[in-house]
Amino acid sequence: MKLINFAEQNTIINRYVAELRDVSIQRDRMRFRRNLERIGEMMAYEVSKTLNYSTKFVETPLGTANASTDDDRLVVGTVFRAGLPLHTGFLNVFDHADNAFVSAFRYYKDKECREIDVRIEYIATPDLNKRTLMLVDPMLATGESMELAYNAFITRGKPAHTHLCAVIASQQGVDHLMNVFADRTDITLWCAAIDPELNAKSYIVPGLGDAGDLAFGEKL
Repeated sequence: MKLINFAEQNTIINRYVAELRDVSIQRDRMRFRRNLERIGEMMAYEVSKTLNYSTKFVETPLGTANASTDDDRLVVGTVFRAGLPLHTGFLNVFDHADNAFVSAFRYYKDKECREIDVRIEYIATPDLNKRTLMLVDPMLATGESMELAYNAFITRGKPAHTHLCAVIASQQGVDHLMNVFADRTDITLWCAAIDPELNAKSYIVPGLGDAGDLAFGEKL
């Protein structure tokens, strides 16, 4: 599996990641969602460079023009609920793509909130056989949610290539996916930033907090 870390590059994505983290800026819920969306748009542009292209001919009012456009049959998938703004950003760029959704949630198996598990409850997706799947989720903590979401989606077909796209990842989560998909040349992991650790409750440190709550409000 190939890994791309945008934090190692000079890119405007870094500015929007900084704003997502900033406690004074992230109080603006609408701006938080918009920053996730903008990162999705920019990440989608970078992913677009890896797609397959061919030359087509377009009739203009004055003649014929050549255009090298993508040929991949795209599906943008995400995990409810925090993934929705990032998904929107990708869909703004790949507006002709089909869509896939899965619900996954973490729950604590002990009162001390140290043992966690992830459950899948709902899935809606087109046939994924020979498609290019972009599975987008803003936070990659342990990596288990992304892995489970991917495994849920591939019950509906085997993609030709899968792009796993996260805004902030933990090194532990990256290592987990790199281990699980070690020999998979058909999977690429894209991260806007990779943070060094997880705390006792498996939140990314320094991270940004709970992306779903910051985007949509606190839950019970």
